[in-house]
Amino acid sequence: MKNKTFAFFGNTFQISKSGNIRRVMEDITLLGGKIVVEKEFADFLEKAGSLHDLAPIRLPSSEIKADFAVSMGGDGTFLETARQIGDKQIPIIGINTGRLGFISDLMPNDASAFFKDLMNGNYDIERRTLLNASFSDCEEWQSFCALNEIAVLKHDESSMIDITTHVDGKYLTTYRADGLVVSTPTGSTGYSLSVGGPIVAPDSKSIIISPIAAHSLAVRPFIMNDDVKILLEIKSRSKNFMIAIDGKSKSLNDSIKIKICKAPYTIGIVRQKQHSFFDTLRNKLLWGADRR
Repeated sequence: MKNKTFAFFGNTFQISKSGNIRRVMEDITLLGGKIVVEKEFADFLEKAGSLHDLAPIRLPSSEIKADFAVSMGGDGTFLETARQIGDKQIPIIGINTGRLGFISDLMPNDASAFFKDLMNGNYDIERRTLLNASFSDCEEWQSFCALNEIAVLKHDESSMIDITTHVDGKYLTTYRADGLVVSTPTGSTGYSLSVGGPIVAPDSKSIIISPIAAHSLAVRPFIMNDDVKILLEIKSRSKNFMIAIDGKSKSLNDSIKIKICKAPYTIGIVRQKQHSFFDTLRNKLLWGADRR
C-alpha cells in the first residue's frame, strides 16, 4: 500500500474545520503515501498558514488522479468532495471536523491508527448509489448527480407548490406541499429524515420520496426500488421553484420538468474494518442512551 496517492479536499470558508490537516498529512507521508491537494483548497490553506513548510502537489479537481480522496470537514464537505470526484471511482475517506458526521464519521484523533490500518490493507469500501437529475430546458436535458438527495422546494414568498409525480410512466400522485425530497439510502439520514422520512440501510437498493409539509395528512413518505425512473412536473403560483441537489440550490421556471433515476456510477466510502452502520446510528442519534 505504500506509494499510494491521497488527494485532499476541504472546506474553503472555515479554517477551523481543517485544523488537523497538517497532522493527517504528516501521518500519511510517514507511512509512505503521497499528497495532492485540490487547488482551491490548497490556496485557502496557504493563506491561513496551514501549509507552512509543506509543499504538496496542487491540482484542479478535474486533473486529480489518486488512490484515495480525503475529505476534511463535515458531511457537507463530503458531498462536495463526491461532486468533484464524480465518476472517477476514487474512494473517499471522510474525516469529521464538522458537527454530526453521518457520512464523515472518522474522528481526527482516530486518523493515525486508521491510516496505519489502511496502509496494511485493513479497510473496507462501501459502494453508495447516487441519483441523477436532468432538467428539460428548450428540449435540452442537463444532468447532475446527488449522493444524498434532490429536493424540489417552494420559494420563501410563495404558496404551496403542486408536484405531479410519475414513476416509470405511471401516475403516482400530485403532492401539494412546500416541497418534495427524493433521496438515496445514504441521504435518508439527511434532509429526508428531518421532514419525517424513514432511516434506510445504506446498502438498500431503494429511492425514498418524502413530502415537505404536505397539505394532506394522508400523504406519507414512500420507498421504491432504485431502478425506477421518476418524472416531476411542478406548478407554482409564482411560476418558479427551487431545486436543491445535495444542498446546492437554484431557481427554475415551473415549465421545466425533472427526470430522476439512479446514476450510472457509484461513490466509494472508505471505512474501518470494524465499522457498522448500526454503530453510527447509536453514536450519532444516541439510540439506547438514557440521559435522565
